Amino acid sequence: MASVQYYDVILRPVITEKSMNQMSDKKYTFFVHPEATKSQVKEAVEKMFDGVKVAKVNTVNYDGKTKRRGANVGRTAATKKAVVTLTEESKDIEIFEGL
Repeated sequence: MASVQYYDVILRPVITEKSMNQMSDKKYTFFVHPEATKSQVKEAVEKMFDGVKVAKVNTVNYDGKTKRRGANVGRTAATKKAVVTLTEESKDIEIFEGL
């Protein structure tokens, strides 16, 4: 995991009804690199967004689903999701403004 830089850790934000409701509590949800640790996610969020201070990070690993197409069986990619909680004095993350 040494070759993964902070800008490689966060892949994309999760835009769901639940994640949008959590934004009022300063909780933001991202898909992250499957090998990223909580401390790497915290460092990446604080470096990528100015004025943001992370209080805690919760992560969830999802295994790939089994999919069939006729006789062929395969799996979708495994993913990792992180819920980042910001401190009270922290600024909001700008990419979620106006959503």
